[in-house]
Amino acid sequence: MDLDQVVSCYQQLMKEWNSKRPNYIEKCGQHLAKLKVGLTHCAFLPTAECENKKELLVARDILEIGAQWSCAARDIPSFERYLSMLKTYYMDYKNDLPESSYKYQLLGLNLLCLLAQNRVAEFHTELELLPPKEIQTNVHISHPVSMEQFLMEGSYNKIFLSKDNVPAASYTFFMDILLDTVRGEICSCAEKTYERISLPEISRMLYFDSVKSAGNYLAVRGWKLQGNVFVLSSPKDCKTEETFIPADTFASKTIDYAREMEQIV
Repeated sequence: MDLDQVVSCYQQLMKEWNSKRPNYIEKCGQHLAKLKVGLTHCAFLPTAECENKKELLVARDILEIGAQWSCAARDIPSFERYLSMLKTYYMDYKNDLPESSYKYQLLGLNLLCLLAQNRVAEFHTELELLPPKEIQTNVHISHPVSMEQFLMEGSYNKIFLSKDNVPAASYTFFMDILLDTVRGEICSCAEKTYERISLPEISRMLYFDSVKSAGNYLAVRGWKLQGNVFVLSSPKDCKTEETFIPADTFASKTIDYAREMEQIV
């Protein structure tokens, strides 16, 4: 694929991506697969010999669409590959190319991607590479930073309330994963703490809109419902009637303690 073919395919990709037609994800994926090969053949990837800014800008645009397409296609490995290549443009060529309007949106997406997978150490490593001003004032960066703070505080209700308040539509994909991660952590705590817990109570703890949704979620997790109560397999000596603590209070305190220990270590 020569330069003219790459540009032509890029234009088709742009048209398809902006159309948002029913099959646009599939069509964009086909164009991106061709362009991935075309970029290497045309030396679009940054090198010491590649000084053509126009070519670099086209390549950056393609990679940015690829990263956003990966979110629409719900493909995390693909997103991470595109971000890995984009960092070269954003970091190494930041003084040679005009700043992309998508730069911090995608870098913020990367932070949320790491957080959603509980890769907290990598989250902080990436955050340290960003300008302090952007961390404080750019909504695309401050959003994942706030989510991380809520996690550390155990303020899970704030995370769930933030689900529909995202800085860009592409953030919804990783927010859904983050919510599932939080629910999994709450369930793990309950499994180690309680022998029995009612469906309405665990539904409230997991921030589901209905007990039916909670029941379906927990059924996939392997929880067994007897009547209106889930019977878990926690050790009986974990609790007694004399030391009974409400489920949501105990779970919150246990998770807070684990977070504090994690920060100390």
